[in-house]
Amino acid sequence: MDTPLELVPWAEGDFWLLLRKNEPVMTEHLGGPESGAELKDRHQRYLALSAREPAAGRVFRIVAEGESVGTIAFWERTWKDEEVYETGWGVLPEFQGRGLAAKAARALIAHAAAHGTRRHLHAFPSVEHGASNAVCRAAGFVLLGETSFEYPPGQWHTSNDWRAVLPG
Repeated sequence: MDTPLELVPWAEGDFWLLLRKNEPVMTEHLGGPESGAELKDRHQRYLALSAREPAAGRVFRIVAEGESVGTIAFWERTWKDEEVYETGWGVLPEFQGRGLAAKAARALIAHAAAHGTRRHLHAFPSVEHGASNAVCRAAGFVLLGETSFEYPPGQWHTSNDWRAVLPG
């Protein structure tokens, strides 16, 4: 069955989802849980990004069958001298393994293509994060190879550089 999925712009009442995404199982490949103050700052950044024009990026709550199942976002960055978008996502453990992240990524690609100004969308999952790499593959990203990537700031690791071309 094809589960209906919606990307809902981040809102003030979505802070609870950041708390869920801050659990150790969800932050294993992201440098570990953040402090309460860091989460409040992240929430404010998400609200600010979602208040800007759609071409600058957006943070979304992923909703499937009426339930909030995770988040997905895209934002501007410069990568290898090109102005691109970067994306990242997280689906709560109880909703993983259903293809929802890949479906959300495909919806995000369509959104960025319709509203954005950049030609490429990149994702940089750790080479060791099999699930996120599988999402990239299933969503239609092309693997460009391994790269050294800094996230969170000060923590370098080997990531895969996945790229989707944004038609438009």
